[in-house]
Amino acid sequence: MISSTVQNLKKGAKLLKEPVQQEWVSYPEAERYSGLSHTTLWRYVSRGDLKAARIGRSVRIHLPSLREFMESASENAVGE
Repeated sequence: MISSTVQNLKKGAKLLKEPVQQEWVSYPEAERYSGLSHTTLWRYVSRGDLKAARIGRSVRIHLPSLREFMESASENAVGE
């Protein structure tokens, strides 16, 4: 019983040492990542092109949806 508890604690410690990937970012972080302005990001969120969540008074943009949006936009630009 004690050895299994020790093993579980070691596994938990390993998980804590691994870097955490951010899923949701603020507008300023999204602006730096994408190179788009706050207004442009807001427009895409309002249209539903980007996923966002309101947490209290702040808004967080879903980083994977921003990456996907940027990839799609770059493919469309290359195809033109």
